[in-house]
Amino acid sequence: QVQLVESGGGSVQAGGSLRLSCAASGRTFSGHVIGWFRQAPGKEREFVAVITWSGYSTRYAESVRGRFTISRDTAKNAMYLQMNNLTPDDTAVYYCVAGTRGSGTFTDDYDYWGQGTQVTVSS
Repeated sequence: QVQLVESGGGSVQAGGSLRLSCAASGRTFSGHVIGWFRQAPGKEREFVAVITWSGYSTRYAESVRGRFTISRDTAKNAMYLQMNNLTPDDTAVYYCVAGTRGSGTFTDDYDYWGQGTQVTVSS
C-alpha cells in the first residue's frame, strides 16, 4: 500500500516562507512523476508543481513560478516544496501526489494522494 504523508504546513505572514515535505512509503517512485496540488476554500483543486523522480524535469503553475521550488531526495524517498514570498492567495490545503502518466496538471493524472497539509498566509 502506497502512502504519501505531508508535513511542514502552518501559518505565516505574507512575504514569509515555508517548506513542505512529503514522505513516501510502500514503494519506490522510480519512473514516477511526483508533485503538489492545492485546494483553497471554495475553489477547485489546482496544480502547483511536479518533478520527475529522476529530477531532470520540473513543471510549475504560473502563479508560483519563481517563488516555489520543488525537489526530491531519492535516498529518503521524499519530496519537498520550498515556498518563498508567500501571499494570502497561497492559502490552501497542499496535497502530495504521485503518478506515472507524465507531468500532467490535472488531478486525474495522479494515482496516489496524501491527506494534505494546511498552509495559511495572513496579510
